[in-house]
Amino acid sequence: MVLAYQEYYTLDDYQQWEGNWELIAGMPYAMAPLPTVTHQTVAFNVAAMIKEKLSHEKNCSDVCCILMDTDWHVSNDTIVRPDVMLVCQEIDEKVLVTPELIIEVVSSSSTNRDEVMKFDLYQRAGLPYYILVYPENRLAKVYRNDSQGFKKLGDYCSETVKLDIKACSLTIDFASIWR
Repeated sequence: MVLAYQEYYTLDDYQQWEGNWELIAGMPYAMAPLPTVTHQTVAFNVAAMIKEKLSHEKNCSDVCCILMDTDWHVSNDTIVRPDVMLVCQEIDEKVLVTPELIIEVVSSSSTNRDEVMKFDLYQRAGLPYYILVYPENRLAKVYRNDSQGFKKLGDYCSETVKLDIKACSLTIDFASIWR
């Protein structure tokens, strides 16, 4: 008789690891060694656009911050590192609150994690908006969370989408983010 044994890790373990990891429900996941130039360009472009748009929103510029490749401590056994996230509440050096928006730049090595694992995790955590960006196809899939989970707002290539985030109105022009 073989007993199934599965490792289970927590924040204490995670803090000891070298390299780039995410921890989801106690399971470690190695991140790609280094993002590609296209990946970084698209992530930076969308973050810069959001930062610029928020600077014109009186109620948002002082409260909201855009973060790139920063850990979100969802729970003691779940720490993820989204490509871009928008947090519109006071935080210290660690993100311990649910962001308002997360954008993941999807690559061939992250597709399953971004489309399935993180989709489910972010939905359960009550993330208001989730955007999956596919640079190879110049496509963005935008989801909004409501009382029944994520609802797809649409697929965007070169269109503009308006998101209502707290007291802010944020417009993202997808034609401007591609490399």
